[in-house]
Parts: sequence; structure tokens; C-alpha cells
Amino acid sequence: MGEGERYEEFAPPEALRPFVRVLWTYAAPHPTGGVQRIAPDGCSELVIDLADPYEEEDDDGVFRPQPPVIFAGQLTRPMAIRPVGPVEIVAAKFEPDGAREFLGRPLIEATDLRLDLTARLRGFAAPSGDPAGQAAALAAWLEGQRRTGGWRIDPAVRAEVAAAERDIDGPLLNPAERRALQRRFRDRVGVAPRTLRSVFRFRRIFDHATGPDADAASWLEAGLAAGYFDQPQMARDFRRFLGCTATEWAREQMELARRLASQSYKPAS
Repeated sequence: MGEGERYEEFAPPEALRPFVRVLWTYAAPHPTGGVQRIAPDGCSELVIDLADPYEEEDDDGVFRPQPPVIFAGQLTRPMAIRPVGPVEIVAAKFEPDGAREFLGRPLIEATDLRLDLTARLRGFAAPSGDPAGQAAALAAWLEGQRRTGGWRIDPAVRAEVAAAERDIDGPLLNPAERRALQRRFRDRVGVAPRTLRSVFRFRRIFDHATGPDADAASWLEAGLAAGYFDQPQMARDFRRFLGCTATEWAREQMELARRLASQSYKPAS
């Protein structure tokens, strides 16, 4: 990480754990590195910018400012963002099926979108420079939303999510039951079960490829362990979910690391 940069994760309170996977904070007083690719991970998020919001690339290749508070729905394709000033964020990553009542509408309506929730969180405050305090403030706000919103979990959808994450078959159902479950799944998750399974499989190899010990020779082995049949199948998912191959991604990261290192050791004028 760069000078003054920090990222921290916090477990949600017990009452939120069926719905929220993790609370996280990030700060970068002097962000560097330019455009960042954000890959799908199977979860939606509530993201609150406490400093300068990011810019996001639209379908025409133009970067436009994000709202200060967004609900980021499920991703099925990569997203490109870039900082424009100091960054300070507090966010909640929901369980794949955990945000339906929070959003108050089908999650399929938020897929690949960033919804502006600035008005809904008007008055929300979190202490600057205090990651634990920021996470606690967001947890308290979400807990109030849970109490008044009647949040719930659909057990059948949760079981299907767990099966997708473990890359195993879900419960055995007849065709009518399967179709009904798939409709509820898209409503509560935002994508079809097959798509979520593909995202989780991709993340297993993506997380390996971005790890400190990754090298090109180990990607195929990790991909096979993640559930891929061969390298072409893995490459197709990298292009689908990240917009490039694993090799291209690694090259970008190496170039980014060199750029940051050169900036870090630049002599003071």
C-alpha cells in the first residue's frame, strides 16, 4: 500500500451476520495508480465515500463521478474506477442473498448498476480517520434499518447460494420447484444460480492470481483446483469478469507495483 493508505475489515454484529458478510474501510490520502479494475465477487455492497467520490467509466468510455453513497449491485462484468482526490470509504459487503429487504426491490434491478442512495443516508455521520468508529457507525445504522425493515432470509435461496459457493449441486427439485426457486434466486441475489457459481469459481482463481506467491505456472493448477476444465475455459472467465487474461492482469499489476515503487522512492526536491 502507498503512504498513509489503509484497508481494514470488521465482523458485523451478530444480528446483522445473516445479511452482512463484512464491514470494511479504506483510506488513501494520496491515491496513486490510476484506473482500477473491479471484478465480480458474488456480493452487493453499500459504499459510502467520506471524502472525494471515485469516477467510474461508463459504456462510452467516459469517466463520470459516482454519487457519494451507492448501492453496488451484483457485477457480471468488470467495472473501472479511478480516484480524483483523497479517498476515505466505509462500506458493507452483503451476503449474496442478504440485501433484498435493505434495497426494498428485486436485486435483479440493481445488477451491474450503482444506485444513488445519498438521500437515504442523509444525516449519516462517521468519524474521519477512525476505521473502527466508521464501521461501528455503519453497523448501527444498518441495525436500525434491519429492525424497521423486517429483513429475512429465504432458506431455499440461502441453501442454493451455499451450494454455488462450494461448487456442489443444490437440493434435488422437480422442474416446477426448480423454476420457482430460480425466480426467487434472481429476485434475492440478482443473478441466476449458474452465474453466481461461475463468479465464485472465477474468484477462487482470481484471488490466487492476485496473491503474493502467484506465478503464471501455478494459474492452471489453481484453476483446475477451482473447478475449471482447462486453461481456455479459465481464460474465457477472466475476459468475461475482468476484461483481460490472467497474464495481462499480472502484467498490469507488475507495472503498477513498479510505478508505485518509483514514486515511493523518488527523492524529495
